[in-house]
Amino acid sequence: MKKYEIAAMNEDELKTQVVELRRRLHDLRFNKVIEPPQNPMIFRNIKKDIARIKTALANVQKQDRSETND
Repeated sequence: MKKYEIAAMNEDELKTQVVELRRRLHDLRFNKVIEPPQNPMIFRNIKKDIARIKTALANVQKQDRSETND
């Protein structure tokens, strides 16, 4: 997922995306026992996407709090 795609999302979409990526990571780990993934880098990429989204979500929430305090 690219930075501009994450920046275009609102808070609800970011939360939904984190849940979906966590679910996908869980499924991949579960299936890894049965059959190794074709691309093992997918685990790293999903973890990085989750981190990027969580950072963007924290920034959005921080902006919302600062706007309400003004």
